Amino acid sequence: MFSSTLSSAYGRPGAMAHAYRRIGLETAVDDASPHKLIELLFDGYVDALQLARGALRNGQVEQKGRAIGRAARIVEEGLKAGLNMREGGRLAADLRALYDYLTMRLTLANLRNDDQILEECLQLVEPLRQAWKDIGPRVTRRPS
Repeated sequence: MFSSTLSSAYGRPGAMAHAYRRIGLETAVDDASPHKLIELLFDGYVDALQLARGALRNGQVEQKGRAIGRAARIVEEGLKAGLNMREGGRLAADLRALYDYLTMRLTLANLRNDDQILEECLQLVEPLRQAWKDIGPRVTRRPS
């Protein structure tokens, strides 16, 4: 039940692959399942925030801004754009609200150079990321 609900919240595999390529995450996505694409987006988001936090600590303002921008693009153009609002029901609506909040917080973190906000953004996504990884083995690949 949980995995099918999540799968319906994230629809349109072709759109996700296109969004994934567009935001510049490096990997071969042509053969990746829709589930794997979302997993890669979550991983890319976490990686970008970790880079941003390191750059912030080292006073590398330009690198910090690029990394936060990448995280925001993953949220907006990857995770949020991949939601299936028609079939995803309340879960898709809740995820959209979370992604809107993350975008706002990432912008604020960038403007204020605020590591605590970046940590908050990591903590908000980590349970989703882990749950997504945990259900991966139970999700079967759908034919295209």
